[in-house]
Amino acid sequence: QLQLVESGGGTVQSGGSLRLSCAASGRTFGRVAMTWFRQAPGKARELVAAISWNGLHNYYADSVKGRFTISRDAAKNTAYLQMSSLESEDTGIYYCASSRYAESWPVDAIEHWGQGTQVTVSS
Repeated sequence: QLQLVESGGGTVQSGGSLRLSCAASGRTFGRVAMTWFRQAPGKARELVAAISWNGLHNYYADSVKGRFTISRDAAKNTAYLQMSSLESEDTGIYYCASSRYAESWPVDAIEHWGQGTQVTVSS
């Protein structure tokens, strides 16, 4: 069982950067893929980035490719989402979530969720 706690959200101007952190407690962090989802006001939750258990395989939604970077630190039991060149469309609640699997993240395999952290990009 993993417990996930996000931090690092806030308000930033368009073009700015933020780094989100996801601190995990539990022994399985190092064995599962980690993901970041976001939910914009009035929209469905969407997957924006994912990383395999060993960090060798990543996924990015087209809307964030080249601007966001997902990473993880096994020693710190923490996953990160570095966000740059932020746009107003990036506004939303960002959720960290773990997959049941080590190298894939189908939606029906997402097991544990954090509480979310708000990101607001002002133009």
